[in-house]
Amino acid sequence: MQVFFQTLWHDLAATSLLEYFAVIFGILSVWFASRENIWVYPTGIINVALYVYLFVIARLYAQSLVQVYYLIMSIYGWYNWIHHPSVEGNTAITHLSRRGWGLAAGLVLLGTWVLYFALSSYTDSRVPFLDGFTTSIFFVTMWLMARKKAENWLGWILGDLILIPLSISQHLAFTSIQYLVFFGIAVSGWLEWNKKIKNAQSLA
Repeated sequence: MQVFFQTLWHDLAATSLLEYFAVIFGILSVWFASRENIWVYPTGIINVALYVYLFVIARLYAQSLVQVYYLIMSIYGWYNWIHHPSVEGNTAITHLSRRGWGLAAGLVLLGTWVLYFALSSYTDSRVPFLDGFTTSIFFVTMWLMARKKAENWLGWILGDLILIPLSISQHLAFTSIQYLVFFGIAVSGWLEWNKKIKNAQSLA
């Protein structure tokens, strides 16, 4: 345990300015998302642009790929939130249907298998399964957030719990702290969005 904390402290001290900026914008983006604020997207775009580079350097190739996907989905989500108002000028938050749950789970399983095969066969990834699994979770979760499905927060919670130790193992110590903060905000976002659904239902 002492060696673990020594390594963590060493990596924090060696954190690049680029990683600090990426973390700051990432935390801002997730906080805005939990508050259903449109600024989730411009701050998120800056965050993902920086992490494309950082994850390639760390040899987390699938995570780098998911950042490109985040960029595309951020543009789509930004458009969707603005142009499809239904509750107080915003797109309504809803829950996934049973069919939606099945589709989301199936996409995560399929994505994990495809990415694991690709990463283990064609790259020097150190953690092909975890990289593929978390990437698949986030692919689906980002789509759910763009569609304003409350269950997107459950995806962030699960992915963040995995990426906290994974980032430490890849010497992205400050990034691991980011995911710890993300985890807390995701829990808050899950509770907040469910509260908004209940309030909307009570007013209907």
